[in-house]
Amino acid sequence: MSDDTNSAVATLVPGALSLDTLRSIYRDRPALALDPAAYPRMERSRALIDRIAGGDEPVYGVNTGFGKLAHTHIAASDLEKLQRNLILSHATGVGTPLADGVVRLILVIKAVSLAVGASGVRPALVDALLKLYEADVLPVVPGKGSVGASGDLAPLAHLCGVLLGIGHVRVKGETLPAEEGLRIAGLAVFELKAKEGLALINGTQVSTGLALAGLFEIERTFKAALVAGALAVEAVKGSHRPFDARISALRGQPGQIAVAAAFREALAGSALNASHQGPDCHRVQDPYSLRCQPQVMGAVLDQMRQAARTLTIEANGVTDNPLVLVDTDEVLSGGNFHAEPVAMAADQLAIAASEIGALSERRIAMLIDTTISGLPPFLVAEPGLNSGFMIAHVTAAALASENKSLAHPASVDSLPTSANQEDHVSMATFAARRLGDIAGNVADIVGIELLAAIQGLEFHRPLTSSARLEQAIATIRAEVPRYEVDRYFAPDLAAIGGLVRNGALDHLMPVDLETAR
Repeated sequence: MSDDTNSAVATLVPGALSLDTLRSIYRDRPALALDPAAYPRMERSRALIDRIAGGDEPVYGVNTGFGKLAHTHIAASDLEKLQRNLILSHATGVGTPLADGVVRLILVIKAVSLAVGASGVRPALVDALLKLYEADVLPVVPGKGSVGASGDLAPLAHLCGVLLGIGHVRVKGETLPAEEGLRIAGLAVFELKAKEGLALINGTQVSTGLALAGLFEIERTFKAALVAGALAVEAVKGSHRPFDARISALRGQPGQIAVAAAFREALAGSALNASHQGPDCHRVQDPYSLRCQPQVMGAVLDQMRQAARTLTIEANGVTDNPLVLVDTDEVLSGGNFHAEPVAMAADQLAIAASEIGALSERRIAMLIDTTISGLPPFLVAEPGLNSGFMIAHVTAAALASENKSLAHPASVDSLPTSANQEDHVSMATFAARRLGDIAGNVADIVGIELLAAIQGLEFHRPLTSSARLEQAIATIRAEVPRYEVDRYFAPDLAAIGGLVRNGALDHLMPVDLETAR
């Protein structure tokens, strides 16, 4: 698929969504069109379902009840009502609606999964999902109510119920009835045929979309944290030796090697570092939060890369049940809807992101502690009269501690549902949804560190750091002035948190987030 997010229409090829494409859908809403080659297979799978629906042989999801009611045969005259009832009864979500970028991901991933031609839906349903995306008519999807098995049933029922004129949509920030949203998108209300309701709500698209959104937010906090860590090294006149390529090469961990290389490039040419080299430098070994950044952040990078691989596979997979195999005229029941891969990937990301924040908080604590940093207490010129960064560090500590609870693995939990028919579930949807909270906390922690590290570094003026880090300082100082005396600090923290979330520092840390070198 093309990565042009502005003018060209990108072709969606089922099974070939790239991480770059998914990232663009989340952030930019590129124009999309389904590959015409997908339509014949969808039509063949639909024809097979129509033949089964017209016969007497019971086939799960086509002419039977669902879950524990799978042994109940449904008359042919009731098959359309069965599918509508399925959407109505399963739309039981609660909580804050999912963000627009997440809903866009879900719409596209769902459409592409159905377009593989293994679900038995009419091509018109796939076109309708993409039409909602194209018109930016986004279903209102409550964020809570899925256990990540048998598909993300409740949230997908809210998403796809809009096609039936049920529920609400968001258009340019305004909430409207579903039927009004369909009119804006140029669509009529659908009447579902046999199996179509089940195909629409079966699948891991909600948990996958949430996990991808979490990954994309964590990517930005990761790069900003590398910038902050490099600035902290400079602020306390730390050693550059821990970033020597030979150290990482001897261990061999690919993430560590990549992070150490990024630090070397970011710190290259620092006059500040050159000023404290030689026999007069008394630093032998820096604290772990400085010295072990390649080891810790490298491990984080490795986890991010593995999670990205898992989620890209999942976004391209077919997670419906039953599956329609047109090459052999079979309909097979299985368990592809079980979101355990997503749950474990989300748990990986939760732990990794929390460690970004934990390491950053330790560097903030070091920077404000004059006995370690050699800088003025709490990074302010007149400590005592001014509290400086004292309570900003408390905020960082509070957020880092909160993340410890949020990062508890969700995939180790399971509560049986559907009268014990669904007796092991993944909890993937919560595992993925909490990533947004963790990423937000880490962005604020890293933002505080960026301000603290720059504040400390500026006590060494007129000495300058590397060209790359001086660029970071200029970018931040354009938004947040130096802390001279105590002032209302909350707006500064909001501003720097916004810079982290918006990726303003991404280009300053040249590290490949996707490919192990």
